[in-house]
Amino acid sequence: MTGSADKDDVRPGWPQAILFDLDGTLVDSAPDIAAAVNELLSQDGLPHQSVDAVRGMIGNGVRKLVERAFGSSGKPVEGVALDETTDRMMGIYGKHLTRHTVLMPGAMEMVVAYAAAGMKIGVVTNKPEAFTREILAHFGLDAHVAVVVGGDSGPSRKPAPDMLEHALKSVGLTAAAALMVGDSPADIDAAKAARMTSVAVRGGYTNVPADELGADRVISNLMELPKVIAALKEPV
Repeated sequence: MTGSADKDDVRPGWPQAILFDLDGTLVDSAPDIAAAVNELLSQDGLPHQSVDAVRGMIGNGVRKLVERAFGSSGKPVEGVALDETTDRMMGIYGKHLTRHTVLMPGAMEMVVAYAAAGMKIGVVTNKPEAFTREILAHFGLDAHVAVVVGGDSGPSRKPAPDMLEHALKSVGLTAAAALMVGDSPADIDAAKAARMTSVAVRGGYTNVPADELGADRVISNLMELPKVIAALKEPV
């Protein structure tokens, strides 16, 4: 297994925690993000981006999203101008968080079931923490989530391991006891850096196919999670 720390990962009772990415893993937020991006671009007289184009820009935080959107629209921004434009994007997107966002298939079922089974559920995302909490509350997932770490929570963002390590420390567990579930290079690379086992979900927000991310297992939707967890618990 590429991301596992040692054979402790395949013991009975594993995992004790599951950390999920948000955008493209638990929720399909691209339509709302695209609406906010296009409102921002309109303010500067720039052409709109399609939802599919914006979907490919998501994954490394709001600042990087803005940088990519303006670069694609023919007016690159950087430095202080990028900071100011990111601030505008934050204000716009804060009003678009749940208008068109929907749960990904299996998200509610898996979060509820694993939380009820006694596992610590975490959401680790480069999206700002306040936005993340609002989305989780909108869908009623917040009651089942033990820890939320957002892109502005303090630790270095994915693909660095810091956010995952911070989440696990807050619930008193180690990387060997946990599983990371995500859809992008940032998620799987962070898991590798943290020496965590990882599962990649197809159909998310990535320009690299899920099967090429280097995760320990790849699934087509979250409803397949119990099967791969059972397989990962088998002796190697």
